[in-house]
Amino acid sequence: MKRYMTHHLTRGLLALMTILFAGVAMADATIEIKPFERGSWQAIRQAHAGRPTLVHFWGVTCGPCKVELPELGQFAKSHPGVDVVMIDADLVPNTPAAVRATVSQAGLASAENWAFGDTFTERLRYEVDPKWQGDIPRSVLIGKDGSVRTIEGSAASADLEKWAQGQGAGRH
Repeated sequence: MKRYMTHHLTRGLLALMTILFAGVAMADATIEIKPFERGSWQAIRQAHAGRPTLVHFWGVTCGPCKVELPELGQFAKSHPGVDVVMIDADLVPNTPAAVRATVSQAGLASAENWAFGDTFTERLRYEVDPKWQGDIPRSVLIGKDGSVRTIEGSAASADLEKWAQGQGAGRH
């Protein structure tokens, strides 16, 4: 009897988990991932001109990124006055499903999401910063006045908070 109950309980839990994960996967499919190609950097700059914007370059296979992304999700949630743009710049090409799942889990589904869409990544990086060698994570803080500050490596929450306050977009 005990074995019978354990078997059915296990099957029931597996079925429930399948339904829950299917729901997450379906929700992820609604997240738009735009291809970051030649000219995309200028398009992002123009679309967000006059607004404080955090542009974060990250990757699905980047260990430090996995730690930092949920913190950025919290930042985005508590700073609605800051535009958040996420760009998957992984050297390893990722599937759109992997990118969607990662940003969704980090609380960044409502951010503007992009992924490198050209295998000539050096050209894409050059458009952002001619000196950028491809290291991620990398954050570019664009002030509402157009000023640019780059943070190589993980961005400290305190630094992002201080920048946001300086932009008049403090915590809500």
